[in-house]
Amino acid sequence: MKIGIIGLGLMGGSLGLALKDEKLISCVSGYDKDENHSKKALELGLVHEILSIDEMKKKCDIIFLAVPVEAIASIVQNLTDISEDTTIIDFGSTKQKIIEAVPEKIRKNFIPAHPMAGTEYSGPEAAFKSLYTGATVIVCDFAESAEKHVKRSVELFSCLGMKIIFMSAKEHDHHVGLISHLPHAIAFSLASGILKEEDKRHIVALGGPTFKGMIRVAKSSPFMWSDIFKQNKNNVVAAINMFEKELNLCKDLIKDERWDELFDWMSEARAVREIL
Repeated sequence: MKIGIIGLGLMGGSLGLALKDEKLISCVSGYDKDENHSKKALELGLVHEILSIDEMKKKCDIIFLAVPVEAIASIVQNLTDISEDTTIIDFGSTKQKIIEAVPEKIRKNFIPAHPMAGTEYSGPEAAFKSLYTGATVIVCDFAESAEKHVKRSVELFSCLGMKIIFMSAKEHDHHVGLISHLPHAIAFSLASGILKEEDKRHIVALGGPTFKGMIRVAKSSPFMWSDIFKQNKNNVVAAINMFEKELNLCKDLIKDERWDELFDWMSEARAVREIL
């Protein structure tokens, strides 16, 4: 099986490293619009070769789209001439807008997937082989994809050691708005606020694991995350509204010295541990 990966940053590069050692895979080809990324990916051994997208369409059995979500919506417009046997798998963090952008002609080829994996780093240098091992991958609206392409994608995800969850794109975008997109918005907001403090260096130096973990998230690529917030706008805004409501309640309880109510509110919040 021949694999093509469009986008050779953390996600695409890590995928290439992992797939190169799979017995099912005979060749891993890569493409990145940034020529320096392509050269570095080849130098680091993330892929076997660099091809153009047109060359990938002719050669590869599976093409992965590991680029920002707005770029995915654009690239799929140029894949309408692929063979009906070619599988396209996208790794975008949003699903509804991407699926809407997929031309009807290739919808059966298309597997909308979202690996719940990543770090705050980007670029080919950030890639590492075990990124996907043990991670969850969400596959959306699979009933609209041809069975052979679903089976092929499941086989590959299983080879990577991933846990596969199927759900609708609508559910996906709602859920990740809460568990992924909202935490990133909070982290960016916290970092932005800290940078406005006069003694920001001492504040950062004093930060413990909780603070450093949130600031680490704020190091994530603004190119990628501005696209995500744009595509999942309604769910992100709803999640922020929910968080604002709870944060304002916390603020009021502290300001009004309603300590018993604050204790009860925090105790109720701890119940989340029961579902983790």
